[in-house]
Amino acid sequence: MNKIFNYILLLVLLLANSACYEDFLEIVSQDNLVTDSFFRNDAEIRAGTAALYGMPWFDYNDKFSWVAGDAMPGNLYHTWDQEGQFFFFSFNEGNAHLTRGWQSLFRVVSYSNSIINDLPRIAGGYGVPQAQINRGVAEARFVRAFAYFILAEYWGEVPIVENSTQLVSNNELILPKNTKSSVYEFIRRDLVFAEEHLLASEAPGRVTRWSAKAMLAKLHLTMGQASGSAEHFSKAMQYAEDVIENSGLTLMSNYSNLFKIENNNNPESLFALQWVEGAYGSGNSVQANMARSSMITGNSESWGGFKSLTYDFVKEVEEGDLRQPAIYMTLGNHYPEIRRGAGGYNYLLVNRDANNNILENAAPVLNNVKKYVVGSSADTGGKVTTNQATAMNTYMLRLADVYLTYAEAALGSSNSTNAGKALGYFNTIRQRAGLSPLSNLTFMDILRERRVEFGMEGQYWMDIKRYYYRDPSGAVSYLNSQQRAHFYQRVQGTNPPDENSFEGYVLMPPTSPVTVFASNMILPVPAAEVSYNPLLAPGQPAVEYEFN
Repeated sequence: MNKIFNYILLLVLLLANSACYEDFLEIVSQDNLVTDSFFRNDAEIRAGTAALYGMPWFDYNDKFSWVAGDAMPGNLYHTWDQEGQFFFFSFNEGNAHLTRGWQSLFRVVSYSNSIINDLPRIAGGYGVPQAQINRGVAEARFVRAFAYFILAEYWGEVPIVENSTQLVSNNELILPKNTKSSVYEFIRRDLVFAEEHLLASEAPGRVTRWSAKAMLAKLHLTMGQASGSAEHFSKAMQYAEDVIENSGLTLMSNYSNLFKIENNNNPESLFALQWVEGAYGSGNSVQANMARSSMITGNSESWGGFKSLTYDFVKEVEEGDLRQPAIYMTLGNHYPEIRRGAGGYNYLLVNRDANNNILENAAPVLNNVKKYVVGSSADTGGKVTTNQATAMNTYMLRLADVYLTYAEAALGSSNSTNAGKALGYFNTIRQRAGLSPLSNLTFMDILRERRVEFGMEGQYWMDIKRYYYRDPSGAVSYLNSQQRAHFYQRVQGTNPPDENSFEGYVLMPPTSPVTVFASNMILPVPAAEVSYNPLLAPGQPAVEYEFN
């Protein structure tokens, strides 16, 4: 699928109006010379929808997904500046990354809306078959639903925008927040349409009917935890089982292979952002943010030297878990795919050159992020460049999620389950990780498994939110009990143990532990948005959405 994206970049630049009105009303240019001469056939429709898989998501992927999805819930140790404010829960409505996350997600909504609203009219005028039109609209409605699901889990009550252009034309720019139940229903309707009109099998990288069913399973699971409704849990199980048993998709046998560029769009991927090396904004920037040093990237874009998986996360990784080296690097790990020309990369706590100069310092928790760190241009056949751009896909939904969704839905509101199918799906994930099976499941068993399986994939906050829906005080207590801010300090004194041994460091508790309150479970709407639209301010009522 990446082959079409270089062409799509030009199309997006032609169509995009990146600063038009308020961000959630950001609209696509209506220049008839551009839009009305496009969507003339199925190939042009597919070229147009391909844009939904990359650039509009860039700011979400660049920072927000990991500061909010992993640092905030206690997976990623990162204390620097406004990014670190998520780790400490010290951010406010003026945080730049909060604003960019909001804007990026509504940009995705806007791009989706332009296709949903313009495609039927234009393509219909050229006589394109209705099935091809519906498929293009379904692709956009799936992506819009996914963006709104993220918005709902971070911000709760948000404005529903179906037609940005119409709102601007009618001068309806000050929109109220809609209730969360309305947002969930909006998502559900989009996903049902997508499930009905997407193909069961598609070109690599494109979403399918199974993608929509998988996301319906996750939506109903979330609604079930929020309401305690057995009906939602049952629907989540039905959708998840259908995907697992009938889609033909399979788990990758080797977890670490999921995170190599050559395995983009593998049989486990249900929805992934599609990136290309080259220009800033079109490539995956996570390696630049997470890589330990230029020894790994082959360029100066390596700002992850002082980022680690938290001590609390590392404690959750069982001994012998085969996933560990793919999630984070630590002492003793060897990576043959990185620094290939030098025989691979050996992780040392401190790396020095022949003259004893430090090349790589010890990280705060004696590990560094590996996931989405793929190496240099030479390591990847040119799939890594400067401009913070690698061609590594970003997973948004994969089959392992569906397996664990089924298990959580089967548990429902119960304290535990030993249901055979739920255990079977759950233990399939553990088996791939080289771990022994469990014979009984609790919610905390599933939460722990999800935490490790999707570590550094920007998922954990949404898992914590389902915990919060299920048990508000339990979830807040869980966050407050984490040893997220513990760090290692070099042993002092004469003849300290080797700097490249764990014995050479002592674990230090923070001087001020991170404290989380129930009010932190919903993010504030960015200040700039509230300034423009006072109806988004805290305390302003949310209204039910009027569906057609």
